[in-house]
Amino acid sequence: MSKDAESPSPTADDARRASISQTEKGRWERLWPVIACGAGLFSDGYLNNIIGPVNTMLSKIYPDEYGSSSAQANVSSITFAGTVLGMLFFGYTSDHFSRKWSLFASTIIIILFATLGTASYGAGGSPSGLLAALVAYRFFLGIGIGGEYPAGSVGCAEGTGELKAGSRNKWFILFTNVQIDLAFFISAIVATVVVVITGENHLRVAWRICLGIGILPPLSLLYLRLKLQEPEAFKRESLAKAKTPWLLIMKFYWQRLIIVSIIWFIYDFSAYSFGIYATTIVNNLLGEDQPLWKSLAWNILINFFYLPGCLAGAFVADLKSMGPKKTLFIGVMLQAVIGFIMAGCYPWLAEPKNIGGFVVVYGVFLMLGEFGPGDNIGLIASKTCATGIR
Repeated sequence: MSKDAESPSPTADDARRASISQTEKGRWERLWPVIACGAGLFSDGYLNNIIGPVNTMLSKIYPDEYGSSSAQANVSSITFAGTVLGMLFFGYTSDHFSRKWSLFASTIIIILFATLGTASYGAGGSPSGLLAALVAYRFFLGIGIGGEYPAGSVGCAEGTGELKAGSRNKWFILFTNVQIDLAFFISAIVATVVVVITGENHLRVAWRICLGIGILPPLSLLYLRLKLQEPEAFKRESLAKAKTPWLLIMKFYWQRLIIVSIIWFIYDFSAYSFGIYATTIVNNLLGEDQPLWKSLAWNILINFFYLPGCLAGAFVADLKSMGPKKTLFIGVMLQAVIGFIMAGCYPWLAEPKNIGGFVVVYGVFLMLGEFGPGDNIGLIASKTCATGIR
C-alpha cells in the first residue's frame, strides 16, 4: 500500500480552515481583530469585579439601608441577570445580522450604563432611591456585558482561525479570559488606591470614582470596533440570510452543548461568587475594627493569583500533548483537591491571625480554576458549533 493511500484525505472542514489561514494578510492584520473583539472583556471583568469593593463601601456608608436589606445582594448580582438577557439577544443578532455591529452596540450600552451607575442618585438624595437606581443601571449594564460573549468571544475565536496553527488557543485565551483576570487584578488595585487617597471618611466619593474608572476601557475600544471587519469565517459561512435549522442543530450538537453548558454553569456559579464576595469575606475575617484599606489590600493578593493560572493555562492549552480538554480536566481536579483542603482547614484559616494562610490557600484555589475551566471552557465552547450558528 502506498504512503499516500495510508494517510487520510483532508476533509472539507480542514480545507476551509487552511484557506482561511492562508488569506493574504500580514500578521498584524490577522491579530488586531482578535484584540479588538476580545479585549472588551477587560472592561467586563473590571465592572463585574469592582462591585465587590463598592459593595463593602456601601455597606459602611449605609449600614441600615444597605446591610439589612436586599439591596446588598441585588447590587452585586443583578448584573448577571442582565448578562443572561444580553447573551440571548446579542447571540441572535451576532448570528443573524453582524458580529461587528452587535459588538459595537454592546460597547455603547456598557459606556452609557456604566456612566449612569457612577452618577446614581435617589429622589431627594434618599439612600433607598440611590440604591434602587444603582440596581437598575447595573441590570442594563449587564445586558451590554452579555453582548461581549456571543459577539466578542465568538469574533475573537473566528479571528484566531486566520492565525498560524498551533498558536490559536493561546491567542484566544490571552484576549478573553486573561483580559477578565487582569481586570480583576486591576480593579482590586484601583479600589485600594482610591480608598487610601480619599480616606475612609470619604467613601461616598471613593465608590463613584471606582465605578467611573470602568468607563475608560470600553471608551478606548470604540474606534477599534468601528474599524473592525467581520471575521473571514463569518463572511464565508454566515446564515444571516437563511433560516436557522434548529432541528439539525439539536440533532448534531445537543450532547456537546449540554456538557459544555453544565461545566460552564457550575464553574461560573462558584468563580464569580468567590470573586465578588472576596472583599467581604476578608473584611469579615479581619473584623470591623480594622481599616477598610487592609481588606482591600489583601484582596489585591487574592486577585493576583488569577494571573499565573490563566497565563500558564494559555500556553499549556496549545501543547500537542495537552490541549484544552486535558488542561481543563487537570485544572478542575487540582482545584477540587485544594478546595477540600481549604474546607477541612477553614476553622483554623478563619482566624484573623491566620489571614495570610487563608489568602494564599484561597488564591491557589482560584489560580487552578483559571488554569483549567476559566481558560478553556470558553475556548471549547467556541469550537463546539459551526460558524453559522456559533
